[in-house]
Amino acid sequence: MDNGGRPAFLLSEKIDAVEATGDYELTLTLKTPFAAFPSLLTFWGVTPVPAADYEIAEGSFVPDSFIGTGPYKLASFSSDAIKLDVNEDYWGEAPANEGIDIQIFTSAANLYNTFKTGGVDVAYQTLDPDQIASLEREADAGGWQVIEAGTTVVNYMSLNQKIEPLNDVRVRQAIAAMIDRPLVNERVFQGQAEALYSLIPTSFDAYEPVMQSPNGDGDFETARALLEEAGFSEENPFTFEIWYPSASTTRSVVANTLKESFEAGLPGLVTVEVQTAESATLWGNISDGIYPSVLANWYPDYYDVDTFIQPFLSCDQGSEATLCEEGASQSNGSFYYSEKANELIAAQRAEQDPAARDAIVGEIQTLLKEDVPYIPLWQNKDYVFAQDGVDGVAIQPTQQFLLWQIGKG
Repeated sequence: MDNGGRPAFLLSEKIDAVEATGDYELTLTLKTPFAAFPSLLTFWGVTPVPAADYEIAEGSFVPDSFIGTGPYKLASFSSDAIKLDVNEDYWGEAPANEGIDIQIFTSAANLYNTFKTGGVDVAYQTLDPDQIASLEREADAGGWQVIEAGTTVVNYMSLNQKIEPLNDVRVRQAIAAMIDRPLVNERVFQGQAEALYSLIPTSFDAYEPVMQSPNGDGDFETARALLEEAGFSEENPFTFEIWYPSASTTRSVVANTLKESFEAGLPGLVTVEVQTAESATLWGNISDGIYPSVLANWYPDYYDVDTFIQPFLSCDQGSEATLCEEGASQSNGSFYYSEKANELIAAQRAEQDPAARDAIVGEIQTLLKEDVPYIPLWQNKDYVFAQDGVDGVAIQPTQQFLLWQIGKG
């Protein structure tokens, strides 16, 4: 917290004081009650380090080395490779391997081809849907394992309420009604994704499919009625821009699938313009309100519903008239401001009773449905591919790879 690293705010905005109250005990005093705090303490940034090896002072990080207490020590680190050696001083059970080499590939094609030729033992992330489907089909003949795992990565569309006509809730509701998630899953992901109707992943008990229309996905009749009520017609059509980062092949296909679907469902009434920008430019500008809508995803910091609510729907400074001027929803490009949402977010954070907290989270999801600052689209499925003879490959829903369990016999 004192050193001010990038993830430090996750702790500093919640912790008032830290005190060593025993040789093996820390007492943390929170600024306000926070029900998700035990989950936050599992965040990878909260890593114990020896005090003698780590200076406490602003900016005093050691970026070229790693000090930790886990089963590995960092042998080398570069932009495309990480080498982990076994930590002989580890306090727990020794890893099932003699070290791990992590290779970072610049393209999905390179990873795909290297795995198929036996150049790597385990392939994970960045593979395109076609490549995943191919590796699944060829698993028996190729001699590799297919491991499907749950994930909490959510994909969504943010809607910028500062840009007309998205300041009209009827227009945002119409866009939500036009979304056909099963079509996207079939055409883009070949069934490798899961339709998502809330910003909260389906693995949480509090998940409610609030954005699921009673008339099903691709409800163009409802969309037509809402757009006509908002003043649009074939003579005055609704033009909608969808932006995405240029490096994302998947989002390119999603954006063009939505364009085709929208224009076919409401010909003459809706025109979709697909736009792209380089990733750094896109994410750097999103908080400036430049883009009407953006296709994005969210990797949670910790396993709790709070991290799927507060970063999207809260706002520190703003009003119903000015929208969000400073805060989380500004950073995510929607500029959503709701006093009720702020109050409910604070209430669920403070509530210690799980059932009561889930009820509050339900109210927040209802607000998402009514106000539509974001449209949840799909939830990733994780696929890991391992060569035969490689055992113990597993990942957690938080995308933590359990490297120390992997063995090769």
